[in-house]
Amino acid sequence: MELKVKLYLIDEEGDKFMGIGVLWLLEKVAEHSSLRQGAMSLGISYTKALAMVQNLERELGVAVLNRQKGGSSRSGAKLTPFGHEFIALYRQFEQEAKRSTEASYEAFSAGLGELFDRYDTTEEKHDDEQ
Repeated sequence: MELKVKLYLIDEEGDKFMGIGVLWLLEKVAEHSSLRQGAMSLGISYTKALAMVQNLERELGVAVLNRQKGGSSRSGAKLTPFGHEFIALYRQFEQEAKRSTEASYEAFSAGLGELFDRYDTTEEKHDDEQ
């Protein structure tokens, strides 16, 4: 048994607008200086990536990317100063939340081990089958 934690931010309607996928996308955009290249490196369409960024920016009320339209120069996209600080802050939040959750899970797991020690679970399973 192991623990899997998924963190995401939701809007007032309960719809996700920020999670690990958006974080990875922003990090890839920073790496490639291109939304298209960032999306391609994650195996998602440009249209989906653009929608993810637009949704995030709408919910935050601030731009996280400076996007340049295509054309001959194809300047790409770069994180805004806010975008850089936002992904650093979100990454820190995510890591701290996971550490906290892992500590709670360790306590739960220890308690569960003690519970198993007090009850012979194989005997109870056999009783249930009869």
